[in-house]
Amino acid sequence: MTTAQQNPSSVPSNCPPLEQAVVQFIQDLKYEDIDSHAHAGINRLMRDQLALQIGISKMPWSEQLLGYATSQQRPGKSRVSASTITMSAMDAAFVNGSYGHGFEYDDAHGPSYSHPGSCVIPAALAIGEELGSSLEEVITAMVAGYEVYARIGLLAAPDLLQRGFHPHCTLSNFGAAAVAAKLRGFDAETTLQALAIALSHVSGTTEYTSTGGSIKRIHAGIGTRNGIAAADMATAGITGPRAFLSGNKGFFRAFLQRTPGDAAEHRFAPGRPFEIATVWLKAYCACYCTHAYIDALRPFSARRDEIADVHLKITPHFNVVVGTSNANAYEPKNIEHVQFSLPIQAAFTLLGNGNGYPIHRDYLAGKVDMAPVIDMARSIRITEEPALERDYPGKFVADVTVTFKDGSSEHVFVEDPIGTDKNPMPEHEQDAKFMELTGDVLGEGRARKLLAALREMDPAMKAAELTAMCSTEH
Repeated sequence: MTTAQQNPSSVPSNCPPLEQAVVQFIQDLKYEDIDSHAHAGINRLMRDQLALQIGISKMPWSEQLLGYATSQQRPGKSRVSASTITMSAMDAAFVNGSYGHGFEYDDAHGPSYSHPGSCVIPAALAIGEELGSSLEEVITAMVAGYEVYARIGLLAAPDLLQRGFHPHCTLSNFGAAAVAAKLRGFDAETTLQALAIALSHVSGTTEYTSTGGSIKRIHAGIGTRNGIAAADMATAGITGPRAFLSGNKGFFRAFLQRTPGDAAEHRFAPGRPFEIATVWLKAYCACYCTHAYIDALRPFSARRDEIADVHLKITPHFNVVVGTSNANAYEPKNIEHVQFSLPIQAAFTLLGNGNGYPIHRDYLAGKVDMAPVIDMARSIRITEEPALERDYPGKFVADVTVTFKDGSSEHVFVEDPIGTDKNPMPEHEQDAKFMELTGDVLGEGRARKLLAALREMDPAMKAAELTAMCSTEH
């Protein structure tokens, strides 16, 4: 007997197997199903994401966004991080998600080239605060959303990114709709409609990597808000296409010009490992496609004056995001160019500037002399190597050869950069990142109390108690 036969109420009728499997996964997931590996990932992700929401709230585009959102807001009791402001759950998730994704420092789900944390955490906490939910309920919904987002993303990778779409802006619509459906207790049919309506919101490209635009900072908020809006429309009786993923004009054929693949529904089969257990955290404040190269080049900083040439081999899809496909990769004009330029990030590394929060804040403040950076970047050659994509699928690898003025050379290959599940960021470095982002905004004492609460993650704690600790109310 199949799972669908055992629990028919969790399966919508008259839709393809993939759509049925996605809805059934959301319906059937229970807190007790979440294993210790997934809980460890949840804990790392919550600490990282809430710290980012608090710290990045002070960026200029974040302040501009808050001004926009407060002029448009619907009343509600969901808090905006690092403020005393409350809004509707949809609006608070829009702002907090944008904060969390607002400075290229947030988590990554590497194999899908996306950032689920800045969607599912703000959505789950904002809706949970609205409903009076416990962290047990919030975590269950957050995992449902993360898995829907990431597993659809796995089916779409790497084509979605290589075609110029921003995976986070597209996938977050489905993730947030799943969070809302789970927390609000939707039945199978309403859950299907929420996800189906979310398809009509899917958009967002990576043109910002070439010609800039702070709208990229808002992509997480846009997708998260729209996913919640899709759930609201479903409760109002509005309906969407039942084959929203696998139909002839569904997500995969429309955006990728292909099907989701044979037996794609198995991605959502019971017993599969949770994707949230493999959370990647960023050690550097730049696109994750640059991180393995930063790790590879750091030891050469002490010999930078001896370097004649740096040759970086790169996968074709990385090249779309941080390489020679970017119009301003070697001569950046704005912060988006800087954070999505492999040559510039490599130059920062070799010059000993670091690649973290301070150097990028200094760039925004006009405190970085870019002349030597650009000069160093010009010594960096990038060539596409398709074999890296074939041999290391889902990996963010770096293949680096440094040639010195005396004619000698060294080759370095990095398969798992710092922060990935195979090479995790040490706990003390995670704590340092947390305090770097929160200490100035909340004060050191309140920041440490928040960190302690997040480490404990008491499932009986109310979502509102946790979000109150992220506010600036005393």
